[in-house]
Amino acid sequence: MKIAVVGTGYVGLVTGTCFAETGNHVTCIDIDEKKVEKLNNKQITIYEPGLEALFERNIRQGRLEFTTSLEEGIKGAQIIFLALPTPPGEDGSADLQYVLRVAEDLGPMLEDYTVIVDKSTVPVGTAEKVTAKVKAGAKVDFEVVSNPEFLREGVAVDDFMKPDRVVIGAESEKSIKLMEKLYAPFVRQGNPIIFMDVRSAELTKYAANSFLATKITFMNEIANLCELLGADVDKVRKGIGTDTRIGNRFLFAGIGYGGSCFPKDVQALARSSNEVDYDFRILNSVMEVNENQKQRLVDPLKNYFGGDLKGKTIAVWGLAFKPYTDDIREAPALENIKTLLSLGAKVNAYDPEAMENVKGVFGDDIHFADDQYDALKDADALMIMTEWPIFRTPEFDKINSALKNKVIFDGRNLYDLQQMEELGFEYHSIGRRIVK
Repeated sequence: MKIAVVGTGYVGLVTGTCFAETGNHVTCIDIDEKKVEKLNNKQITIYEPGLEALFERNIRQGRLEFTTSLEEGIKGAQIIFLALPTPPGEDGSADLQYVLRVAEDLGPMLEDYTVIVDKSTVPVGTAEKVTAKVKAGAKVDFEVVSNPEFLREGVAVDDFMKPDRVVIGAESEKSIKLMEKLYAPFVRQGNPIIFMDVRSAELTKYAANSFLATKITFMNEIANLCELLGADVDKVRKGIGTDTRIGNRFLFAGIGYGGSCFPKDVQALARSSNEVDYDFRILNSVMEVNENQKQRLVDPLKNYFGGDLKGKTIAVWGLAFKPYTDDIREAPALENIKTLLSLGAKVNAYDPEAMENVKGVFGDDIHFADDQYDALKDADALMIMTEWPIFRTPEFDKINSALKNKVIFDGRNLYDLQQMEELGFEYHSIGRRIVK
């Protein structure tokens, strides 16, 4: 098939590359000339494990191309995917200006029946708005369908190539057959393609992400209660995670969720609820708890130093919102660093992939280390913000010799309490006893 993907951000680039991998000819379109030039020169613009090899192979074999011209890029395409940003507006609602602008431009360019796919995460009713924009200039038949993405950063290629399910909101038999044909190579092991009405498909993505965010937040509340009651959240997690009604995923306590999806999707669903006069109380609580949870370790850190962090140097391990990505959107580390700086502390930071992005936020206000141990030099304490594998089994003797104080504040519960006790560290984590 001839496919066009409008937008070469995280979703667009993964989508385009993976569709090319199954033999389709894919043209990706973006208005950013520098980005398109890089992509055409085989320079991948995001960090995602496993993507680069597919990206280079499909460019080399002529199945994946990039252009800044919308008209050129969609020429002959049977299916056009809209993978455009939908950032939260000031009121929390999804900003559809990029999606609707492209929809308006598409109408006069269509030459034959085309399926236009909303791949971006968009609120209920967006397909109808896109349809109206396209219809205003179109002279041929088309259909707008919803096909939300469920990609997890760090494992997005596997998620796309071997999806748990594919959700498609479509109204006509013609569009259903076309989408079924496109996704057939990805569901050969029997995972379902679930067809439904468009509005239900649009809501499905928000419902899924909001539920997962709620699950994370519930466990963080349990963790906070564990600390007050003298219980251990890791033991509680195991105790409830083996219940098949609950499942063991998204039950790890920590310093809150971040990233490009959960924060904005929860916010957007709450806003959509407000627009129809429904008070989605659970989501409002989720957002409030998560914001507080992000800086859960700041007070213990301040207390350790007698309430004064002025002149103290804090080593920070992990800047991305999760491991295996360079994405820093809504990352808890950023909030903690801002607070540390406001309290007069200095920050030595290290992350395997996200430091360049963080330099764009803080510039020279913090020191970026060459490696995780370099970050510890002259540091008074260590804070762990992201659970990168290299942080899980460090050389504790190096930590001990580098830190001025033998103390760790771990926002991801990486270490065993007994081990930390035997090593002689003071160790603060989430939902577990303090080791002293």
